[in-house]
Amino acid sequence: MTTSEILKSAKAAVPALSGLSAQRKDEALYEMASNLEEAAGEILSANAADMEAAKGAMSQVMLDRLRLDEGRIAAMAEGMRDVARLPDPSWTTLECAIRPNGLKIYRVAVPLGVIAIIYESRPNVTSDAAALCFKSGNVCVLRSGKEAWRSAWAVVRALRRGLAKLGLPEELVSLVEDTSRESARELMTASGYVDLLIPRGGAGLIRACVENATVPCLETGTGICHVYVDEYADLEMAVRIIVNAKTSRPSVCNAQEVCLVHSAVAEKFLPMLKRALVDDRAARGDIPVELRLDPRAGEIIDGSAAGERDFDTEFLDYILAVKVVDSVEEAISHIAAHSTHHSEAIITGNKENQEKFVREVDSAAVYVNASTRFTDGGEFGLGCEMGISTQKLHARGPVGLRELMTYKYIIEGDGQVR
Repeated sequence: MTTSEILKSAKAAVPALSGLSAQRKDEALYEMASNLEEAAGEILSANAADMEAAKGAMSQVMLDRLRLDEGRIAAMAEGMRDVARLPDPSWTTLECAIRPNGLKIYRVAVPLGVIAIIYESRPNVTSDAAALCFKSGNVCVLRSGKEAWRSAWAVVRALRRGLAKLGLPEELVSLVEDTSRESARELMTASGYVDLLIPRGGAGLIRACVENATVPCLETGTGICHVYVDEYADLEMAVRIIVNAKTSRPSVCNAQEVCLVHSAVAEKFLPMLKRALVDDRAARGDIPVELRLDPRAGEIIDGSAAGERDFDTEFLDYILAVKVVDSVEEAISHIAAHSTHHSEAIITGNKENQEKFVREVDSAAVYVNASTRFTDGGEFGLGCEMGISTQKLHARGPVGLRELMTYKYIIEGDGQVR
């Protein structure tokens, strides 16, 4: 089908979903999850073809984003079940007021309609997005990058089999067949068919959608995430947190990209950091982290000299930019100048510095003595997520069920006229 045909079919399917009860939606989610697991062999075969085609064109960490295995498919299915277990947000009364003339005014949560999601090389986004859209009462139109299309199509086929088993329209979950830029442009400009566009991917994709979309666009941000090691930090704790934030999965948007270290502890802390991220990892046969150091850090430990753009880059790799600062105020100022407003952390035992950092850092998630890797819908109890919004209107942070809703006013009277 052409992209235009898929959009028309999706729009036509909206009434079928809006009329489903919460129980019926949950039954469908469980059925789709089971079909996903049953199709594991088919999905893994498709993913192997994607992986083979991507060899040589992607870095190892980006290939890891593309790769599926039985464990990841099981996690995708369980994520769908987690969404099914959450309360249904549709038709929830958000507010109720009774006016002096007797009118009862209700503000009620309702689905948006059709949500289009443009994403790149992470096949798990396919099931996450489908589950969140379906549970919130929205029809979804997915547009995967060409590098993950075979995997995404195998996932969508499995989900559609689950819908068909319950007599529901397969068009409730669709995947665009065209992976050219033209199909992305069609989604960006599909006024009257797309009620919300969500880009999930790199800076270039997000910028293209924000700048060119004529439909409402939810800006999910790149993650230049900072961890500031304060002069009052527990340094052993700081090392553990940074090792997790940088190396547990460097290809994701909540991974740390910049480390700021107070000058009062830099002489002691930076050698500890280098040992954990570089020396110990190399000794174990793990990929060592390349440290890109500002001049002051470079006087204390060995590493590469930080370039002009290193503090403004989402590396998505085993690379960490490091800078020495003289105060919490300087750390906050640096973050304000270089952050993408995703996730930032302070490691400190000082309550005053903690409160100042939390109050003044303008990001969607601000951590105290914890890894930035927790900025995730599942970790926040949302089941899964559609992305991390770094904008301030409508939604901010992990985009879950509630963020996929709008609302309407319902007014009840008994004959009032104005």
